[in-house]
Amino acid sequence: MRTRQLTRYQPHPPERHPTPMRPIRLNSRDMKHARNLEAHQHAWGQLTYTPQGMLQVLADGNIWFVPPMRAVWIPPDMVHEVRTFANSQLRVLQIHKDFNPFPTDSCVIIEVSGLLRELIAAMAQFERGCSRETHLFEVIFDELRAARPLPIHLPMPQDKRLKNLCERLLSNPANQESLDLLAKHSGASARTLSRLFHKELSMSFSHWRQQMRLAMATPLIASGMSLSQVATELGYTSQSAFSAMFKKTLGTTPTIFFNRRPLSRKNSNSIQQT
Repeated sequence: MRTRQLTRYQPHPPERHPTPMRPIRLNSRDMKHARNLEAHQHAWGQLTYTPQGMLQVLADGNIWFVPPMRAVWIPPDMVHEVRTFANSQLRVLQIHKDFNPFPTDSCVIIEVSGLLRELIAAMAQFERGCSRETHLFEVIFDELRAARPLPIHLPMPQDKRLKNLCERLLSNPANQESLDLLAKHSGASARTLSRLFHKELSMSFSHWRQQMRLAMATPLIASGMSLSQVATELGYTSQSAFSAMFKKTLGTTPTIFFNRRPLSRKNSNSIQQT
């Protein structure tokens, strides 16, 4: 007679649910003195915000200038280099590539609203991966979508002749020479250079020079240089002429633009009590 072999009962393994994807995470870094972070890239998008200090980002053939209380969005997988000036506080929001808040594949400079500033501060107050992180992300995402982009970047060309001209002006932004005079040092005619400006940078020579001066102004003002000195450094005949250009481009005066600072804890508490 055959003996029936008994099979030992083995319970089914517990059902595994996939770990919820974290759409956002925060990294904070306080950097002492000026530093250069060599070219690198991330699989996640990155919003870098500086409540104090001045940043410069080299990416996508552009130089992006990030004054205090502004932020730069760097899309996923974009190679970029970051330069800091003096002491800088970096608050880096890394956002999963499936949740791009900006309808562009290029970098974007935005103004950090009071609400966005407080949301970023709140991100540092709780453990990573908790449910509150996801809830805050939804509000942060809406705030980023509503943010106003700022034209504080400088496109740089690939053509060697045009690049020589642009670098000549970057080394001396007060240079008032016409395109005809600058062409003599560039190895191309003024007509060829004018065509290259439109082809490679999608703007005229005069527009690029104005954009260059505006971009160069941001680190000078952030460093504490007076507006009259900045105007002289950039080749403007007067402070009022520089301020008029600044307001026309950014919609506000340089004084107001650079005096927007986060509320101190004391001031914040006094407002809540009133």
